[in-house]
Amino acid sequence: MANWKTHGLRGSALEDLINHTIEKYRAQGLALIQKVPTPITPVQIEPESRHITLAYFDQKSTVDYIGVVQGIPVCFDAKEVHVDTFTLQNIHEHQVTFMRDFEKQGGISFFIVYYAHRNELYYLPYADVQRFWDRARAGGRKSFRYEEVDTSRAIEMNNLTVHFLPQLVRDLEERDNS
Repeated sequence: MANWKTHGLRGSALEDLINHTIEKYRAQGLALIQKVPTPITPVQIEPESRHITLAYFDQKSTVDYIGVVQGIPVCFDAKEVHVDTFTLQNIHEHQVTFMRDFEKQGGISFFIVYYAHRNELYYLPYADVQRFWDRARAGGRKSFRYEEVDTSRAIEMNNLTVHFLPQLVRDLEERDNS
């Protein structure tokens, strides 16, 4: 089990930006997406403030976000990395399985990857992640390098908004043309 105190807050700034974005998209009628809560079991609770100070994850979470964009089901996960090599240990097999099954049902799955040291955000389609995952399972690299990311899939960020919808539209168009 992972310790909530040491693992639960990683990437929270990125999640805050995405949460702001999805609320903005909802208000504009563009999408209805919600953060999937991670179930936890509290172990220690501060008596006076009733704040949880130690907890454990109950079960494996699937993805960070799930919803619908203009009638199209979407699910995605947000990942933050501080170096140019993204280790696949940051993506769990149950997440890849869920995303694969989600896509088989007609949904769109993707990752938003933030290279914090570069201050760059990218839309990483499920197909790319599956390719990296398959390579690792076949005995190849257990990571992917920044150079392997399609930099034309950069996500623009301004006014505290992570504009991932244009890349989602591109993903849909490319799927329609193949």
